[in-house]
This record gives sequence, C-alpha cells and structure tokens, in this order.
Amino acid sequence: MNETIELMMKHRSVRKFKADPISEEQLATIIAAGQMASSSSSVQAYSVIAVTDLALKSKLAELAGNQAYVNECPVFLVWCADLFRLKDAAKQHMPDKETYADSTENFMVATIDVALASQNAALAAESLGYGIVYIGGLRTRIEEVSELLGLPEGVYPVYGMCIGVADQETGIRPRLPLDAVLHQNQYNAEQTLEGMARYDETTVAYMNERTQGANKTPWSVSMAKRLTEPVRLQMKPFLEGKGFMKR
Repeated sequence: MNETIELMMKHRSVRKFKADPISEEQLATIIAAGQMASSSSSVQAYSVIAVTDLALKSKLAELAGNQAYVNECPVFLVWCADLFRLKDAAKQHMPDKETYADSTENFMVATIDVALASQNAALAAESLGYGIVYIGGLRTRIEEVSELLGLPEGVYPVYGMCIGVADQETGIRPRLPLDAVLHQNQYNAEQTLEGMARYDETTVAYMNERTQGANKTPWSVSMAKRLTEPVRLQMKPFLEGKGFMKR
C-alpha cells in the first residue's frame, strides 16, 4: 500500500467533533480538491454550501433528524446537485432551443457529479487530519431544507457532510468481501450470494462486539428491513417540482 491507499483504508464515520475551527484556507483547499474529481463532459453540476452560522446549523440538525453532530462540527457542508448554471448557459446562448435539463439522464449526471466531488473532498479533509460523516437525513425534510438554503429550481440537496477534528475513537466497519463486489468479465450471482452469507457472519461478530451483545443483526436482515420499509417517498414529487426527472 502507498500513503493514499492507507488513508482510504482507514476511513471511518465520525459523529463527535471538537470545537476546533477549520480555517478558510483549509476549507478552500478541501473544496478545490473536490473540484478535481471527474465530471461528465465537464458539466460540474454541483454546488456546495458551507454552513457555519450556529442558528442555521441548529435548524439543519433538526431537519436532519436531530443529529447533534451537525451542531457540533465547525463546518457543515451541504452538497447539492446543480443544473441551474447549465440552464442559464442554455438560456444565454441558445434561447430559442428546448433544453433537456429535466431529463433523468441529466439528473443522474448531476447526482453522480456530487458523489464524485464530495468523496474527493472527504479524502482531502481526512488527509488534513479531519474526520467526516455524510448526512443523508437532510432528505427527510428536503423541501424545508431547500427553502431554508434558498435553493432555486434545478438545484437539490443530495446530502450533508460534517467536517471537524474527531473527538472520539471508533472502529472501522467491515465491508463486503471483495469477491462479492468484484466480478471478472460478467456478473456472478452465485459468488455474490456466497459472499453475502460470509459477510453476515462478519457483521454479526462486529455488531456483537460494538454493542456489547445488544445487537447481533446480520447485514442481510438489516438490508431486508431497509428495502421493505417506505423511506422518503416524498423525493420523487419534490424532485419533479424542482425540475428534475420529468422525462
């Protein structure tokens, strides 16, 4: 392993932060590193809102499900898929042509751009000694989050990210076996299911140790529960109202 891969292999989610601030220079470096991620046709269809205002962070923490670490971290980043700039470019240069900003493909491009850029930024933050955790809970009350941040049509908050100096020691959550994820030349369903069965054993042991015996739920049981419960079904009408995925 080299230094970069070692850093990636040590990733863990941090949910308790010290009050130590992040300088404007370091934040700029983190976001600039995010910008160097690949982007489809260089559309760069994302924006980032850095939230440091205490009252605003407190409200976002509430909207995200009362997650205290949103309040505790010195900087809370809201990563947004953003087609607003592209729509304006089309309006400026091709005003007589119909745009396809509302296509499912462009929704996917913008969302993928966010994921690539934010993960670059996460690695940059960790390389500077900070911890991070993604906050998908922003989508639970996404319309209120959108209004609070003044997001125009063509922009939606994909998730948040807490950044700060970690104030806790946490273990590294085990991942699926490599052979359950990596396929050679074609998809191997049997290999995937075999790997999943082994992973269940791993996660039972991990959760048992982490919770001192209070939780021994296998990963597949947790995923079955997740997949059979309605979660954030408001997303589709919200996104359509924001000008996404209409065709």
